[in-house]
Amino acid sequence: MKFGIGQSVRRVEDQRFTTGHGRYLDDIAPEGCLHGVMVRSPVARGRILSVDTSAALALPGVVAVYTGQDWRDAGLGMIPNRPSIANADGSAIVVPPRWPLCPELVHHVGDGVAFVVAETRAIAREAADLVAVDYDDLPPVVDPVAALAPGAVQLHDGAPGNRCFLWSKGDAARTDAALAASAHVTTLELVNNRVVINPMETRAALAEYDAATGSFTLTGSFQYVFMFRQLLAEKVFNIPQEKIRAVAHDVGGGFGGKNQVQPEHALVMFAARALGRPVKWVADRMEGFLTDGQGRDQTTTVRLGLDANHRFTALRVDTVANLGAYVSTNGAVVPTNATASVLGGAYDIPAVFNQVTGAFTSTVPTDAYRGAGRPEAGYIIERVIDIAAAELGLDPLELRRANFIPPAKLPYTAALGHTIDSGVFGTVLVRALVEADMTGFPARRAAAEAKGLRRGFGVAYYLEATLGVANEYASLTFDADGMVTVAVGTQSNGQSHETTFAQIVAEALQIDFDRIRYVQGDTDATRMGHGHGGSRSLQLAGSAILRASDKLKEKARALAAELMEAAVDDVEFDAGTFRIAGTDRAAGWSEVAAFAFSEARTDAGQGLADDDEYTRAGNAYPNGCHIAEVEVDPATGVVRVVRYTAVDDFGRIVNPMVVRGQLIGGAVQGIGQAILERTVYDPETGQLLSGSFMDYCMPRADDAPDFSSEFCEDAPTATSPMGVKGCGEAGTIAGPPAIASALCQALGLRHLDMPFTPERVWRAVRGA
Repeated sequence: MKFGIGQSVRRVEDQRFTTGHGRYLDDIAPEGCLHGVMVRSPVARGRILSVDTSAALALPGVVAVYTGQDWRDAGLGMIPNRPSIANADGSAIVVPPRWPLCPELVHHVGDGVAFVVAETRAIAREAADLVAVDYDDLPPVVDPVAALAPGAVQLHDGAPGNRCFLWSKGDAARTDAALAASAHVTTLELVNNRVVINPMETRAALAEYDAATGSFTLTGSFQYVFMFRQLLAEKVFNIPQEKIRAVAHDVGGGFGGKNQVQPEHALVMFAARALGRPVKWVADRMEGFLTDGQGRDQTTTVRLGLDANHRFTALRVDTVANLGAYVSTNGAVVPTNATASVLGGAYDIPAVFNQVTGAFTSTVPTDAYRGAGRPEAGYIIERVIDIAAAELGLDPLELRRANFIPPAKLPYTAALGHTIDSGVFGTVLVRALVEADMTGFPARRAAAEAKGLRRGFGVAYYLEATLGVANEYASLTFDADGMVTVAVGTQSNGQSHETTFAQIVAEALQIDFDRIRYVQGDTDATRMGHGHGGSRSLQLAGSAILRASDKLKEKARALAAELMEAAVDDVEFDAGTFRIAGTDRAAGWSEVAAFAFSEARTDAGQGLADDDEYTRAGNAYPNGCHIAEVEVDPATGVVRVVRYTAVDDFGRIVNPMVVRGQLIGGAVQGIGQAILERTVYDPETGQLLSGSFMDYCMPRADDAPDFSSEFCEDAPTATSPMGVKGCGEAGTIAGPPAIASALCQALGLRHLDMPFTPERVWRAVRGA
């Protein structure tokens, strides 16, 4: 069918995005809207001695200035999180108080101290500069390993040794015994560098309060409206969830950074209720660097055991995860459960143990960033395999191939308990090597050497898991004119759901693509939903749409039978038409929809609609092989990715063009982390040294190579009726280890920590 599943339908969203008709948070300006600006701590750690707001309040146009004491006096709750984990001994993890405005202590540069509300944003900014705060500076700690060391400065009274948790999964005794019995053990220490998320649209929120009903409307640039509603209602304002309507219109990128409840969300609601007027807050880019949840930042020791036949025997991973100053919304889950969900990758490893220590530091809290734990797991296993191969004098590709989970073992229950239901890992690897023209690499390397450059060929095989809440909701509603509205509980913030979900409806109902409307991001539009994250949307919302479509067809068949005065069993559906079998009597969707609203119906005016709440049978496991070729100038240390090849098993593909776009976007972010991006704090003062695009390097178009992308649809998953596996995070998982492998091969290095900046590479070349 035209515009159905499997076709590269052009994105319908792009019409409004490219013509300036997108609707983002800062485009919305209700009548009487006030503007909020945060007063932020300039010190990384300190005691607040006094806050003088008098000069700010005296400025014409300033309506209010709130401090931490105002929040406490109102009896409201702290900024919530979703820890979802426990310590290894079953005890609760440490969650220090996080107030929207700090009443006594600040714990990182950018921590909120006061919230200024004024008639315009410019006035609010001017007033914020007039708020005088006196601090007693205290020594910070920014390195997580140093924070856990004996004698380190104590950051939170309730967190002895600056430890948030000691978490583990797997059988430690069995793993350690297997390592001890192994013929060879490779040990590697590595750092997964901290990155700033940097979506195109900064974080923003607008709150409106209806005093008559005691209810809020919170409009925001966020990814998960139902979670925001629940946490803010139950944990902060102590009101029923129904008293908050959460809405997200177009969202200019999320990448996990907009899946976190932050102080500003609570503050605009507090101010709107107190002042009886809408209040809007929009971050500038510097605030994004100072306060958005950041990603990665883990220090890991990994040990991989092999037997005499070079089969993997055991994997032990010990990680220190930098949580920053507080436990962010998902901050404790990412380095623990999310990483463990795929640790070991697509390899048959009998014994695996994963232990993570969460450390508090005087830095911005860390949280989910595209891939959220899966990139960290992939980087660990792929780097240690390359080094094991080098230590044993083996071909790293053959070592991988020999240790892939064999088809006969699928579905495969991994040592950490997750079940991988499908995959053709060896097939994907071979296809990737062919697509990357591995046989032509020696000639390309020789050509590079003739120019004084060194060229490397790096391979990474990744395994992802579709995570997040296991159920999702969708509804389909016909209007009397035959238009159909699909409403979902997930959200798009650039993933093209408006197009791909419409393709599912178009094929399932055999209806014209341009007759489908799409609704998302509104707690009033659907009865439940779990937003975007973990590459879950297509597996769950797509399945809910498909099943709701099937229900709707059955309802419509009964309506068509009533309309044509026939028995339901005699009505067939084909090509968008309901037909009485063996006759020429038929009715299309428009006629059936109109009849659904007709007074001639038995139950007149009921319309035509249905919905579904789908729960997956298990996580799906997208996987694939990505190959990067890099050229390095040994004289300057400059690294360029010159070729990038990906062959991915995403299950069944709904829209190949959209999937390639998702893949390339993720791979560019992977290139950014591997070569360019690193968040740096001064170890003495805790000041952010990479706090703008002058100091923090983001990938640009000229950093991206030509991409070759192919799909393997030979192993659809049984965890969803369409066989889809998810695709959104592949590039951030596979890109960094593939680039690291290529760089180390080019320079003859054992390992080098990311990012591969010119200075770091130049020093490595000189050191080698």
